[in-house]
Amino acid sequence: MNLDGFSMRPLTSELAKILIGGRVDKITQQNKVNFTITIRNFGQSYLLRISVAPQNPSIHIIKKSPENLPEPPTFCMVLRKNLEGGRIADIRQFELDRIIFIDVDSIGAGGKIQTMTLAVELIGKYSNVILVSEDKIIDALKKIGTNSSRVRTVLPNQIYQMPPVQNKLDIFFCEVAEIISRIKSDETARLDKAVMNVCQGFGPQSIKETIFSAGLPYDIKISELDDADFKSLANALNEIRTAAENPTPCIIEDAGKVLAISAVKLNYFTQGTVQTFETISEMLEVADELIGSYTPPDKEKFSKLVHNELKRATNKISVLESELTAAENADDWRIKADNLSTYRYNFKDHADENIFVQNIYSETGEEIAITLDRKLTIADNVQAFYRKYDKLKRSTAHILGQIEKCRAEISYLETVEHSLNTAVSLVDIDEIRAELTSGGYLKAEKKKTAASKKPEPLKFTAPDGTEILIGKNNAQNDRLTFKIAAPDDIWLHTKDITGSHVIIRCGGVEPTEETLLYAARLAAKFSKAAGSSKVPVDYTHCRFIKKPNGSKPGFVIFTNQKTLYVDSAVV
Repeated sequence: MNLDGFSMRPLTSELAKILIGGRVDKITQQNKVNFTITIRNFGQSYLLRISVAPQNPSIHIIKKSPENLPEPPTFCMVLRKNLEGGRIADIRQFELDRIIFIDVDSIGAGGKIQTMTLAVELIGKYSNVILVSEDKIIDALKKIGTNSSRVRTVLPNQIYQMPPVQNKLDIFFCEVAEIISRIKSDETARLDKAVMNVCQGFGPQSIKETIFSAGLPYDIKISELDDADFKSLANALNEIRTAAENPTPCIIEDAGKVLAISAVKLNYFTQGTVQTFETISEMLEVADELIGSYTPPDKEKFSKLVHNELKRATNKISVLESELTAAENADDWRIKADNLSTYRYNFKDHADENIFVQNIYSETGEEIAITLDRKLTIADNVQAFYRKYDKLKRSTAHILGQIEKCRAEISYLETVEHSLNTAVSLVDIDEIRAELTSGGYLKAEKKKTAASKKPEPLKFTAPDGTEILIGKNNAQNDRLTFKIAAPDDIWLHTKDITGSHVIIRCGGVEPTEETLLYAARLAAKFSKAAGSSKVPVDYTHCRFIKKPNGSKPGFVIFTNQKTLYVDSAVV
């Protein structure tokens, strides 16, 4: 979900208006796809965010300073070295392509002014940020060699080449009549395909809006259009060009899902709600939040690790349960051994592989089949059966213990998985990293920077003003329950469902029923049962919560609990 080249034209003008002439104060990196450039201009600081996230690549002004990586990656350091302290000389778009150039002037060797260009290519999964000087690549966020692309490589010290261009017309620099003439020439094409093939920078939304404004079907063939239809299409092209010169940024969303973002108003949508904005940057900032394009560093890596560990533990339980079934059938081996020992003198050593004898334990005289190892004597086969029986009997308790251990690990990993799903900041991820390291799932790393301040739990206020605290991961759950909460506070947790610890700060006074229900709904909301109804939530006083020695983070036992059933969607 990103802007097409047509909508990036007014965005480029918007950025140029407020940033040209500004000084590059600071460059920071939030993760492998997001940068922020702080630019001082007109007596205030602007935060220019550049994101090459495949699902939502963008460049725009943001209001809130984001969290940064504790150690800036190499490319970020290269940008700092070459751009910080420089002045924004120009911000320009390459034709109507999804490529924006930021020229930065700085004083180089000998006091000469040198110009560095930051090429921001926002082309879906191929998005990239490339630092260029005198047409030569200094460095790139994504280095592309011949193994990755036969068409275009992006490597340091190479000449910067533009992505392949197509023979299309720029609606802002050519006559609409020329565009219509080109469209007419492709008589066999559908109207929407013809517009896309002729109009540079037009994505699906711009095409649909143009055709809708013309009052024509999207899939009509060019050969079926008459002069009146082409006149309507020409008027629609003029209208959308005018709209881009006076943009009305908007987001179309339905049930929290972004359907479209555009620099111009989209009238062709018949579903969803329309949200308009003063600037394109404001629209893109809200779109980022709705789409959820920001992912804290290492979150994906840890999520994959936990998923694989869960899969491994689940598979191990399956194997152990098969072994347990065999162990529970240990008596079959003893019965075979007793029968073979009884009838051993009826058979010769190494002669038979399968024998049938009357089962000495059968009241009806049924036969039992015994498979022998012909390499062993009859006596040795008897002893082998008894050893198998003894081994299986001894293994039963061990297997049961292993199954219980696996189930406990699965339950614990599910809590970590839940914490990762709700983690939104670097400090949250740092706590989960420490937890995974202490649990042996990650190797310990040498600390390069000072330890981050421990994050605070989530805070909510009940209708009567009572404070309610919620842990965001296992480390916070333990700290909240055993360090922050008082013995008389109320502790809540979803019954037999992975979720967060919730504390009602009572101050020695029993909470009202309304507050208790409110806290229980929060406990349900911050659990794997989020969105469900009739969610069971246990609650008790904190003095009845205990943590067994050696137990996993977040694990507790409790007594004197009561249970409420609440709807997590009603908070």
